[in-house]
Amino acid sequence: MALYEMTKDRLTPISQQTFTALGLLERSDIQKAVRGHIAAITPGVRTMVLAEEFGDWVGVNRRIDLLCLDEDARLVVVELKRDDGAQMELQALRYAAMVSTMRFDQAVEAHRKYLRSIGVEGDPEQLIREFLEVDEGPVALSETVRIVLASADFKADLTTAVLWLNKQGLDIRCVQMQPHKVDDRVLLDIQQVIPLPEAQQYQVAVREKSMEQAAVQAHSRDFTRYDLTIGESIQTSLPKRRLAYEVVAEAIRRGLTPETISAAVPWKEGTMFVRVGGVLGQEAFEAAAADKNLSRYFTADGDLFHVGQDTYAFTSQWGTRTLEAISRVLGLLPPGGASIEFQPTTKVVDESAFEDLVIRRRESGTIEVERAGVLLPKSLPVLREVAKKLGVSILNGRGNDFNTRQLGAEVLRALAGG
Repeated sequence: MALYEMTKDRLTPISQQTFTALGLLERSDIQKAVRGHIAAITPGVRTMVLAEEFGDWVGVNRRIDLLCLDEDARLVVVELKRDDGAQMELQALRYAAMVSTMRFDQAVEAHRKYLRSIGVEGDPEQLIREFLEVDEGPVALSETVRIVLASADFKADLTTAVLWLNKQGLDIRCVQMQPHKVDDRVLLDIQQVIPLPEAQQYQVAVREKSMEQAAVQAHSRDFTRYDLTIGESIQTSLPKRRLAYEVVAEAIRRGLTPETISAAVPWKEGTMFVRVGGVLGQEAFEAAAADKNLSRYFTADGDLFHVGQDTYAFTSQWGTRTLEAISRVLGLLPPGGASIEFQPTTKVVDESAFEDLVIRRRESGTIEVERAGVLLPKSLPVLREVAKKLGVSILNGRGNDFNTRQLGAEVLRALAGG
């Protein structure tokens, strides 16, 4: 933005210069001037300088131009460039990460060194407490670190990066300092360009709302996984959508039609299945149903259902009523047949290896058997073979066969030497 001198009815432009052309150096001139009036590049946020050329970390030969503290006990990394601020945002991010763990006592010591370097007497702890308006008691610095980038010019790639980083929840400000020469005087036109001061509160509000929404969504999502047992077959750690699929697959195997199943879940009746005439594989099915949003359905060759002369794909979208839907489907099953049970997957409490098998018991009592890293769908026949080799009885005290959980526990006990 150009500066003009106004005299009566005339505007006379004041030529813009560069710090380099004016012979001004980054540290001894610009940095020294800014540290004496830090408010010039931190508008709207009361800020104090803690340290200059701060680099108290092991194994890293890097220094922060100015390390500051704001009124909310947040550290502020200030990076200054004389003319072109290329890549200074990456450097500032590294510095912010390095100082993010700084404790109050470390901040006091850094300020002590700074006061000594500029020849100022005073109690550094007391000065910081007075700035923060904390008379006594412990002081905890915020985990949030702000960044201020000050330069004569910012390229488009840097400003794009800063805008994106701010959208992710960081607080980075770009302050433009443009020098002008008037006679023997140097005037600085200092303006915050990101975020624009007039839009700053709005942008902060938008960022905070986005972060709040993301937190709510993450909190509300249910990541519970389930173990499904159908007779002697077990599948473990299934997401809810896959649990629903496997229960419906078993219902279809037992003779229920997709139409009967979907009618039992009225809120999904129109979207539970996509039906196409013909016995089709994945490629042909997806071509025939190209007008449907099949990204929300199980369409792999092994997941499609073939009922009569029709092919059906089952939905993968359920929301918060998955378990209710599963219960309704189970209620449709005719009496008899293998029992169906499911429960949340729990942590492993016992595990042993035998030959090429891994046998484990979860906190819920569920027994899993893996062979060469592949979970076996039916554990009991394998457990009986292992029991025979170990000399473990497969019968309980009443002479009846152990079920999977009971025999698995006996086998694990024998493997542990019990």
